[in-house]
Amino acid sequence: MVPVMAGGIVLGGKRYSAVEYAQVLAITLGVCIFNFGGGKKKVGKKDSPYGLFLIVISLLMDAFTGGLQDKVKASTKALNPDAVGPKRPSMHESMLWTNLSGCIVAFFLALLSGHLVGGVKFCMKNPQVLTAILVYSISSAVGQNFVYYTLTQFNPLVLTTVTTTRKIFSTLFSVFRNPQNSLNGMQWSGCSLVFAGLMGDILRKLNSSPKKPVAAAPPPPPAADSTAQPKAQEETGPSTARA
Repeated sequence: MVPVMAGGIVLGGKRYSAVEYAQVLAITLGVCIFNFGGGKKKVGKKDSPYGLFLIVISLLMDAFTGGLQDKVKASTKALNPDAVGPKRPSMHESMLWTNLSGCIVAFFLALLSGHLVGGVKFCMKNPQVLTAILVYSISSAVGQNFVYYTLTQFNPLVLTTVTTTRKIFSTLFSVFRNPQNSLNGMQWSGCSLVFAGLMGDILRKLNSSPKKPVAAAPPPPPAADSTAQPKAQEETGPSTARA
């Protein structure tokens, strides 16, 4: 969440309030406490420098992607002032161009690294893998609809909040489903901090949402003039007599 917020500020020109900074800090600290508060690591498990390097690159790309997504939405709105409907890329437009560019990059990387030929040969020898790949592709396409809906209707920070806290909820679900996957006090403290940040964000949005104006009561009908009917009779009386 922190890289996405930084990318939105630097590249997307976003501005966040002090409350939003505090909420992101609470959720980030809660996730860190939850992940690193699970006790000692197993013997023989060491951090790979290459793995840490990939994590740093992933965080940088998150910041770069989130900032560019904010910038694309803002520039699209500025370039189409007379557009009918939402002045931003649609959910499926973002999904199409992101997947297309990712497919091109992945194709050339797999080709240069030699994994493309090896992967095709593996699928030819094990055709049952194609079914798993098909199911994975369909599931990914369905899930991306929710991802890009959140991205286009809200912003990358909201999307990152959802994907980050989703891991916490998945872990809690596994704990309640299988009591053997218990959490210690430190991990429960991390969960509490995450939920506090989420509740603060929900309450802030509820308080900042504009209230619907109360419709004014219609004005009462004007009172009937009691002198109008006698005057009308007086005016019509002589003319009738003359007729």
